[in-house]
Amino acid sequence: MEMERTSAKEAVKELTLALMYLTRFSIQDRSCASENNAWKGYPFKVLDELEEEGMINQGSHRSKSVHIYDVGLEQARGLLEKYGIEDWEE
Repeated sequence: MEMERTSAKEAVKELTLALMYLTRFSIQDRSCASENNAWKGYPFKVLDELEEEGMINQGSHRSKSVHIYDVGLEQARGLLEKYGIEDWEE
């Protein structure tokens, strides 16, 4: 069975979300604990598109990390399955 082809632009967006999911971390500061964060080391245009789709929140332009919403986490898990990538052991 042949996989459905994905455009390069869509693959970059999907794989960026999947990588953010796989490299996510938690932050605890004085004001609150925040889970499911990832570093912003990805193309800004892709981050902007993921934010517009409601998958992430980039926060301020000074922030060095993004927050991945639950819908983004679910989408990322589906992408791991689509691309045959194992998730971390929970």
